[in-house]
Amino acid sequence: MATRPKHKMSVQDRAKQFMPFAALKGLPEALAAKEKIIVPKIELSPEMADELDRKMHLLKKGEMVTVVYFHRDEYLQITGLTARIDPTCRILQIVNTKIDFDDILDVNFI
Repeated sequence: MATRPKHKMSVQDRAKQFMPFAALKGLPEALAAKEKIIVPKIELSPEMADELDRKMHLLKKGEMVTVVYFHRDEYLQITGLTARIDPTCRILQIVNTKIDFDDILDVNFI
């Protein structure tokens, strides 16, 4: 009876067998982009605009806040320390995120 030669595979080659394989590169990212729901920007009523204006005037640097704002066809919420309030440029900065005053929907103090 003839014996078959034993082939030993290196540990690195064996590990490659179990590495993840993406048959369609970029598919997960494309699917995630499709899942995004595009929403129109909400126009504030005069009452909502007055309330937001009141909150913005109470806001101080270093305060912890939650801000809901419009960014690229969707509303986002961020919670963090107020790093900068620039009424001239109309920019509110929460940690490293800069938000245009006109994109803010709501501000809540924590």
